[in-house]
Amino acid sequence: MSVLRQILIVGVLAAIGAGGWTVAGPLLSDSADGARPKNGNGSARPAAAVVAAVDFASERVRVEAVGTARAVRSATLFAPTAGEIESINFTADAPVEQGDVLLELDREAEELAVDLARVRLADADRIVKRLTSLSRTGAVAQATLDDALTTLEAARIELKQAEVALSDRLVVAPFSGRIGLTDLDVGDRVAPDTRIASLDDRSALLVRFDVPEALLGRVQVGDSVSVVPWSSGDIRAEGTIYDVGSRVDEENRAFAVRARIPNDADLLRPGMSFRVNLDIHGAEHPKVPEVAIQWGGDGSFVWAVGGGTARRVPVTILQRQGAAVLVDGAIGRGDLVVVEGLHRMRPGAPVDVISDSTAAPKSIPARLQDASS
Repeated sequence: MSVLRQILIVGVLAAIGAGGWTVAGPLLSDSADGARPKNGNGSARPAAAVVAAVDFASERVRVEAVGTARAVRSATLFAPTAGEIESINFTADAPVEQGDVLLELDREAEELAVDLARVRLADADRIVKRLTSLSRTGAVAQATLDDALTTLEAARIELKQAEVALSDRLVVAPFSGRIGLTDLDVGDRVAPDTRIASLDDRSALLVRFDVPEALLGRVQVGDSVSVVPWSSGDIRAEGTIYDVGSRVDEENRAFAVRARIPNDADLLRPGMSFRVNLDIHGAEHPKVPEVAIQWGGDGSFVWAVGGGTARRVPVTILQRQGAAVLVDGAIGRGDLVVVEGLHRMRPGAPVDVISDSTAAPKSIPARLQDASS
């Protein structure tokens, strides 16, 4: 190959190299400076980011337990005294009003005793009136009048005793409610310990369940609770805590709680079992969207925006609530955290806020799922 031809080839290659550097040089320079975009004044350009305002919410602990219901008022009825049943004035599951006579015992002897007591009272009253009139003239000693007055008071007491004995021959409803079944019939003889029937006021139910000892002091009267009967998942009822037990059971390390559940529709019954859900609220903590959580070598953190710049705030994840996370960290109510544009954030870097509305998270980051599991 001639020297002239070699010189020509070298010249062509040099020209191609110079042209390539002219084109690629600025591109390589821009790529190298991509992390630090410049504006016309040579300062760093703000990184665009979507932010969300920090809210505060209470930490929640859900208690799930099995509860058993009883009527808000319930009584087992017994006859006050022994006797033979004369009439039964109720049917099973019938509504009764307070004071209704449910059962009557034979009472002929008691009625006669009342009549006799009234006669004696009337006789004692006449004697007192006559002696009082005579005592004004001095014809009767004061001691005689005093004895007559004592006899009168004794007659009044005897009449009251006879009337009480007569009323004991009736079994009346102590409150309004629904009467239960009875195994007795007219003509049966009952004693004071013979069970007649049960009476329930089921306008509301008291559902008793156990709560772990660790939550002692955090369950308060008036807290909301929901129950679902095990026999029917279609029925869901809401109520409130009615009372809290005073001691912890030594065997199961739990304390008893009762919830009052309204039963206006009369769909629930005493004795039913329920699945009980109780949410216990604790201290308030910052609440951020789950997509705002990032992870580094020292744990979880969020990017907070303040004064137009970004700062890295370490946080501890406490609890997930829906699409948000309760955290513990140096952020306050109303602070802004980055939810989109996280890869552009650097400590102290300027930030251009695109929107200050809370962005709905699109998915749960895999690293957050692992952390909360």
